[in-house]
Amino acid sequence: MSTIGPFNTVKVEVQDGIALITMNRPEKLNALNAMLQDELARAFEQVGAEQSVRAIILTGAGRAFCAGIDLAQAGESLSRGGASGDRLLRLITAMSSTPQPVIAAINGYAVTGGFEAAMACDILVASREARFADTHGMVGVMPGWGLSQKLARIVGQPRAMAISLTGEYIDAQTAYDWGLISHLVEPAELLPTARRLAGMIRDADPGIIAEIKAVIRNGGLATLGEGLRMERDAHARFMEHYDPQEAQARRAKVMQRARTQA
Repeated sequence: MSTIGPFNTVKVEVQDGIALITMNRPEKLNALNAMLQDELARAFEQVGAEQSVRAIILTGAGRAFCAGIDLAQAGESLSRGGASGDRLLRLITAMSSTPQPVIAAINGYAVTGGFEAAMACDILVASREARFADTHGMVGVMPGWGLSQKLARIVGQPRAMAISLTGEYIDAQTAYDWGLISHLVEPAELLPTARRLAGMIRDADPGIIAEIKAVIRNGGLATLGEGLRMERDAHARFMEHYDPQEAQARRAKVMQRARTQA
């Protein structure tokens, strides 16, 4: 494996094909200052390029997942152009373009840009201590990571309007009830649950997992007919390299796991 890091505001641990990326500015609620933006982008770029890594977990140190853009640097970081705009674009691109599925392990506050960072992930697991809010309107900043479009598609327009126009916090149970997160767990079970899900992904066919991730993500922005065509195209690519013996071995593992979990 190539060298990952070094970092000052991010921790990266890779074990058994699973990468755990931790935003590590707990004293600032993991607010995204310039250094954290740069290092988080670099972490995703480096981990995403590792073929031995099959799944990625993103979490935050301390009592927050991420409080969004560091308001102490807001004047510079939120400008439309220059280095700050390039920095944010690089981070958004790095997070959204990894072929490996990304699991958000949301341990606490996920606010504004932190909310968007969570929603940039593929699977959202939240502790009961998690809280979500979109305060873009309160701080006078337009969303830039797709929150205005993604949120309504998940929770419906009325709820999205309420979240984004009022800035009101919603708790983890409400987020689960509204379909914002896939798993709601006790705090002590957050990382074990994320690791369990990552392990299931790791044991699957990485090529198929990457194709399924892409089809679901891209299909969500398309019509049903366009999405079905994407799936058919992906299936055709898969059949070009289909290995019956490997497929049979994977089926045997799935059946064994089913018997274990039954």
